[in-house]
Formats: sequence, structure tokens, C-alpha cells
Amino acid sequence: MELKDWTYEELPEFTEPVEGVSVLSTTGDEVSVTYLSDVAYAEVGGVTLHLQILQPGSRNRPEMVCPCVVFVQGSAWFPQNVYTQIPRLSKLAARGYVVAIVEYRHSGLAPFPAQIMDARNAIRFLRKNAALYHIDPDKIAVSGDSSGGHTAMFAGMIHDDERENLYPGVTAEVGAIVNYYGSTSVMAEDSNPITVNHCAPDSPEGLVMGGVDLRDRPDLKRKLSVECNIGPDTVIPPTLIFHGTKDRTVNCAGSVALYRQMKKCGKDVTMYLLQGADHGGPEFWTENVLDIVDGFLRRCLL
Repeated sequence: MELKDWTYEELPEFTEPVEGVSVLSTTGDEVSVTYLSDVAYAEVGGVTLHLQILQPGSRNRPEMVCPCVVFVQGSAWFPQNVYTQIPRLSKLAARGYVVAIVEYRHSGLAPFPAQIMDARNAIRFLRKNAALYHIDPDKIAVSGDSSGGHTAMFAGMIHDDERENLYPGVTAEVGAIVNYYGSTSVMAEDSNPITVNHCAPDSPEGLVMGGVDLRDRPDLKRKLSVECNIGPDTVIPPTLIFHGTKDRTVNCAGSVALYRQMKKCGKDVTMYLLQGADHGGPEFWTENVLDIVDGFLRRCLL
């Protein structure tokens, strides 16, 4: 065979029979996932914020243009480990979605709603740079787990943040929300079953509201709780909620309250309870759950 700069199409295929060797067929549509680490998407108050981007591709379509799922990693609004869910989210990326994991300003840097503004600016960055990351800019969803689920919910239903827009002229609107065991409500005394300082100034929820004693501020508790901010006129995309029935960190009753309020207000919402599941874990990333998420996203985006 001549040595030269062969293209894939030009290179002659090896077809010589080899005794004892089997040939496995391939299609070229098998999907791989490429990881782009620490992509800076914004600088706010001297803090550079990053994305972890998972890009699907195949031999036949190495630069396939895909819908995008913007995922907010939960952290009780403390500093995030944005790498912890990469193996699990790669399963979703392998189904044909660009997945971008958002770093937000944690509660030690900025109070609520800074986290929501960061998520929305991440969406704008990805939409503005859609061609670079092989994203269909018209097919973007937002997702998240725990406090990231809280952020994702608000990111999908806030529409008046132009003052915080780092990319003028670029919209942050999304076509769907996927909320994994989101810490969406602090209204009940047992909203966080193992948080003994619930709503105290040094609690996660107290700190994200600026170190406030929420026990004395029902107005701020309502401001932080997603279901208290949804009414019949609220514009919110179709929403999918998952929650474990034995969640020790975030009581699944909070997700039920959110689901019931959305239903009451005529919103498109679907909820699944995972029997016996705690706060996250492999139960949320089974093929069955991925099928549900994939089907939901295709209905909403495709």
C-alpha cells in the first residue's frame, strides 16, 4: 500500500482472510463522547466560571449537531465538584446530546439569585457558540440535581434578567427542564431531614440567602421556594421531575409540592418517584430512567 495522506474514504480496507480471526461488523454510527474540560463561559466579579462539556460524535458524523442539556451540579449551594457526575452524564451524551455542566457562584461568593443568573448566562454562552460546540441552538434544555435542580427550575422560569445578561441579544430560554431530586422548597420544617440547623443563618439555605435567619423571614423562604413562585401566568417549559422516596437530604415531599402546584396551574409536568432511592445514586442513571429522560427531551426538543 502506498504511503500518503489517505482520507478515510480512500484508504483501501484490509480484507485478507486471517485464519482463526473473526471479523466483527460495525456501522460507523456507534457514538463516542469527547470531554472538553474547564471551558470558561463568564467572568463575574473577578470570578471565572467554567463548563465541562461532553460532545457526542461518530465515525459517520464526527461533528454531529445535537440538542444540548445544560446541567447544574448540585452542592447545597456550596463550592461544587463539577466533575463528579461526568461518568453518569456521559451516558446521556452517548444518546446524542451535548451535555454542559455548569459551575455557578456558590453561596460564599454571591447570594441567590446569582446561581440562576450564572446558569442562564451559561445557556447564552452555549447558544452564542453553538457552531463551535456542535449544538442546535434551538434545542436546549436545562437540568440539575439537588441545589442544581433548584437552579435549573428557576433558570427555566425567570424571563426578566436582562440586566444580568452577559451576552446581549442572546436568549436564555429553554425548551425543557429535567429536575433530579431538586432542593426546591424550604417551606416545611422537614424540608431537609438531616439538616439540624434548617433555615438558620448558617444553614445552606440561610447562607444562600445572605446568611439570613429564614425562620424569621417567611417572605424570603417563599422567594427561595420554587413552588411559591409558580402561578397560572408563569411561563415555564415542560418539566420532568425525579425524586427518591427515602431521600434523607432533600425531602421528596418538596418535589411533590412543586409537582402539585404546577399541575394546579395547568403546567406540563411529569414526576417519577424512585422507590427506596436516597439523595442521588445509580438508581437515577439506569437505562430505564435514561429512556424516560431521552423520550421526554425528544418530545420537547425534537
